[in-house]
Amino acid sequence: MRTAIVTGGAQGIGKGIVQAMLSQGWRVAVLDRDSEAIRDLAAENPSANLIAIRADVIREQDVSGAFEKIASWMTDSGEEAGIDLLVSNAGIADPMSGPVEQLELKKWRAWQDSHVTGAFLMVRSAVPLLRQRQGSIIIMASTRAVQSEPNTEAYAAAKGALCAFSHALAISLGPDIRVNAILPGWIETRPWAKAGTREPVEHRDIDRSQHPAGRVGEPADIAATVLFLASEGASFITGQQITVDGGMTRKMIYAH
Repeated sequence: MRTAIVTGGAQGIGKGIVQAMLSQGWRVAVLDRDSEAIRDLAAENPSANLIAIRADVIREQDVSGAFEKIASWMTDSGEEAGIDLLVSNAGIADPMSGPVEQLELKKWRAWQDSHVTGAFLMVRSAVPLLRQRQGSIIIMASTRAVQSEPNTEAYAAAKGALCAFSHALAISLGPDIRVNAILPGWIETRPWAKAGTREPVEHRDIDRSQHPAGRVGEPADIAATVLFLASEGASFITGQQITVDGGMTRKMIYAH
């Protein structure tokens, strides 16, 4: 049975990925630092194919402990060693860091650590397991790596670093392990939040019209891309940055 690890998998895009993978028969290990969200995920998806672990990916000890739990989970279920996929999705979701001249170093570092350091620690631990099955890695970047709103420097820098990290990994780890980055655009995640903060959403016409596809994205759009990139049909795709944004980054928008 195919096995994946998804970080930041208890809410938002990560949760959508986890749900899609479970529906396709994958075994999924989820890491998330939000204990409440982890409990909600496990309660909403009761399955022997899911293990939900409270872990902060920027902490070496948390990452090491999570991999020990995953190894025990696989051994107890009689699964062969190795994993097929790592989805590095965890990171501070809020892109707004304020005016750069007022941005504190500790806050700058928080964005870089949550996205880049967390991805590095997860990849470092996952590579030996991925090699055993010739698996793949998907790094969750963002269209904000290539376009920006004001006061988003910390987030944009982190996502840009993830794009570079992904293509460097593809060269270093190939041909055994493929590595690609996904760049989501506007993906509506509020209905995929933990139960205590979940809320319904209604988008305006102007929200939909910004997208050539005619709508705002959903976690299922990213999940479908993950499933494709992890499939045999994508075996010739590595080192790439796949934009999933309904065409928004291709549309010139002028104020009139």
